Amino acid sequence: MKIIVTHVSPDWDAIGSVWVAKKFLPGWQDAEVRFVPAGDRIGKTKGKDVQDPIEMIGEDEVIQVDTGMGPLDHHQTSDRQVCGASRTWDFVSSQLEEKGQHLTDIHRESVDRIMKVITEIDHFREVFWADPAADQYEFSLIGVLEGLKYAKPMQDDFYVKFGIECLDALFHEFESRIWAEREIKEKGIEFETSKGRALGVETMNEQVLKLGQKIGYQLVVKKDPRRGNVAIKTLPETPDNEGIDLTSAHDQLSKMDPDATWYLHVSKKMLLNGSSKNPKMKPTKLKLDDIIKVLERI
Repeated sequence: MKIIVTHVSPDWDAIGSVWVAKKFLPGWQDAEVRFVPAGDRIGKTKGKDVQDPIEMIGEDEVIQVDTGMGPLDHHQTSDRQVCGASRTWDFVSSQLEEKGQHLTDIHRESVDRIMKVITEIDHFREVFWADPAADQYEFSLIGVLEGLKYAKPMQDDFYVKFGIECLDALFHEFESRIWAEREIKEKGIEFETSKGRALGVETMNEQVLKLGQKIGYQLVVKKDPRRGNVAIKTLPETPDNEGIDLTSAHDQLSKMDPDATWYLHVSKKMLLNGSSKNPKMKPTKLKLDDIIKVLERI
């Protein structure tokens, strides 16, 4: 039997360690997870005497993560750049290399970024994040896990299963984020509007819209090269910035391609020509360059 051991009341470091071992270490996808008090381990050998992360204890193969002072624990070092999960990821990476099983560069970078955030959290550095006492952080996985421990006390298996589902989703979210970053860099078309910089990208990646706004573009337009749908979003209105009203763009594009379905959001900050929420909308025949020319004049 294969067994992964971590500490009771697992935090994101412990959960991340279990996740990365079960998801990426060949043959460990169905490993059983067991829990010990923090600092303890199963087996009689002291953690500092263990050299190989995979131990044979009786007839079982055992990996002890984020506990037990072994090679996949980090509590015996003052290095703030590592945690149990990052050490487990380093070990898993070495095993993948030995077996000739290579991840794509996007997949590897996705895990690297997850490990970086887990390390930040495990060393309590979230207190230095922007506006760290803001309510929105309670919606983060940090807050949700803490809430679960109140709602479902002493259910370690549940916390791990929940955490694995979340990290699986985050893995794909980071994958999409990295793809969007590359699309913006390699395919993005910058142009000017009356309110400032704008970005146009031909891509299937929905993340481009939100990411473009986050990195400072007043307006982002995305055209799906496969379906032809177009999405245009501008920054929301604030007391200091009224933003861009897309009414005139809606009117002009509707005249240029009246057969297409154009939906102007009530806020006037979003103009859609089809979306995942309404696949019945008819895509436009206009090219991205044609749409950009309209947006440059608003």
